[in-house]
Amino acid sequence: MTNPYQKYILHKVVHWACDQKSSKKQRIKIIPQAKGKILEIGIGSGLNLPFYNAKKVKCLTAIDPSEEIWKLNQYNLKDLNFDFKFIQAFAEEIPLPDDSFDTVVITYTLCTINNIKKAMNEFKRVLKPGGKLLFCEHGIAPDKSIKNIQNTINPIWKSVGGGCNLNRDIPALIRENGFKIIDIKKMYIPGWKFASYNYWGVAEVE
Repeated sequence: MTNPYQKYILHKVVHWACDQKSSKKQRIKIIPQAKGKILEIGIGSGLNLPFYNAKKVKCLTAIDPSEEIWKLNQYNLKDLNFDFKFIQAFAEEIPLPDDSFDTVVITYTLCTINNIKKAMNEFKRVLKPGGKLLFCEHGIAPDKSIKNIQNTINPIWKSVGGGCNLNRDIPALIRENGFKIIDIKKMYIPGWKFASYNYWGVAEVE
């Protein structure tokens, strides 16, 4: 049963957290690379929309389990120079055909997916042969002291952050679930250090 915090407040907290200046700079590094028929996983409040390169995009389909957070979208969809469709759905059960997309995009999404293996299998299923997975995520830090903080506070953080995990090993999750990383960068971005170690890059199905 959904409690009042989850129903009325959580989506606003998530929107605020994902709309920070440092996160916007990260989105700019990865989103313009998306091309062809694109599927964005966990679009949230649409914070990636301004950064797609319309010259590269044939159409964009976006999914998110929360209609409440999608309603916080402030971008005028009429300004998009490509077809766009939103579907309320979970990453573990994408209601779309096999081999449908040239690019799958995930930004600050892997931290909250419950069944990573099932979701990754869905990503592979809907990607066309030769398609790319573009990712930008926060995750486990390389420094032992920061890692200890992440592991210690993760249960509390997860409970108030809509299932967000601070300590997921993003590269390992991608590699262990059938993808080959062909480009990756990583660093701390401005913000709380325990929540600001970022990984971003490109992967393809092995």
